[in-house]
Amino acid sequence: MTATGTVTRSITAGTATKAVAAAEALGTVQQPVPPASSPDRGRTVIADQVVGKIAGMAAREVYGVHSFGDGLTRALGAVRDRVPGGRGSGVTRGVKVEVGEKQAAVDLDIVVEYGVAIAEVAAEVREEVIGAVERMAGLQVVEVNVHVVDVHLPDDGEEDDAPSRVR
Repeated sequence: MTATGTVTRSITAGTATKAVAAAEALGTVQQPVPPASSPDRGRTVIADQVVGKIAGMAAREVYGVHSFGDGLTRALGAVRDRVPGGRGSGVTRGVKVEVGEKQAAVDLDIVVEYGVAIAEVAAEVREEVIGAVERMAGLQVVEVNVHVVDVHLPDDGEEDDAPSRVR
């Protein structure tokens, strides 16, 4: 069954638009569960930010995911989190989404814990994000791109609670 709606906005980094077109051409895109609206009673529009938060929260629940975003994104986010009134971006840091009327595509930049099977973590992230977005937003997820941008090592000093070696 082919989808009647297409993703209309483009991801800055992405390949999602090409994937949607290819899936539609092959007839592999299936209809999503329709949102709770009908043409005769009104329309529901789900913002990109909402889908981004859903995807970010779902991916955070996967064992082996340490954080999101590349080094610069994490550094800027840490500064923004310390500035009064600058909070709110933490859930969507490293998450880019493209939302159409009936479909969504997601790009995630993740940092994994050292020692985990990266391919397994990426597959589980993909499944969790698809399930959460389809269940909560009623949108068909046509693509979830997982970009592993770093590995968090046990001795990476992100926490300041480690005892100092120098007095």
